[in-house]
Amino acid sequence: MAFELVSGLAAKDYIMDLKLCRVLFEDNEYYPWIFLVPMKENTKNMTNLTMEERFQLMREIALAEKVMFKLFPCDQDNVAMIGNMTPQLHVHIVCRKKGDPDWPGTVWNSASAKYEPKKKAEIIEKIKQELTAEMQNPQYGII
Repeated sequence: MAFELVSGLAAKDYIMDLKLCRVLFEDNEYYPWIFLVPMKENTKNMTNLTMEERFQLMREIALAEKVMFKLFPCDQDNVAMIGNMTPQLHVHIVCRKKGDPDWPGTVWNSASAKYEPKKKAEIIEKIKQELTAEMQNPQYGII
């Protein structure tokens, strides 16, 4: 069996693949939001990753968090792994600003508004370009 995204994640917009993770985009204009999904079959929890894969996941989280903060300056960037409703290991990276529709609460089942398609494509491309540029830094173990 090869790596496949569960339906909830498969519905997200693709950005790019890193060494370990597929990067996906959440179409919610209120919150700049991406997901990292380890491309390893049958991976529901961190316990399904080897120690080296765990270290690589942390490197890729650091990369994604840096890029998101650079592109979308915010008051708080949230990094979370919650799999109660989506039974596949995935990491949320969400940029939050004081005064956003759900501040200071969580974004789970939150306010949402879809991007206009052209704007969404531009944002996805910006994220891809920044990830590609930043991952040249050897500290991320991606090149």
